[in-house]
Amino acid sequence: MSETTKKLNNLQDMLIDEFIERINSGAATPSDLNAARQLLKDNGVHATVTNENPLTELTKVLPFEDPSENIVSINEQRLQKRI
Repeated sequence: MSETTKKLNNLQDMLIDEFIERINSGAATPSDLNAARQLLKDNGVHATVTNENPLTELTKVLPFEDPSENIVSINEQRLQKRI
């Protein structure tokens, strides 16, 4: 492993540790949370909502509508235009 690769890995480890510390302490800003989210995404870390993980509780408190409630089929749109 090259010296540059070692430094980059060390920098990433320090960044991850900093994110964890800020989030656990409650000091994380929205920018910190977004940067942590992007770091996870960039590294292929994904999560699935299940009853066994905290994502289920997060989805309950987010102020977003269920997109499936707003889906209208093309046939329904055509029928509405005829009426």
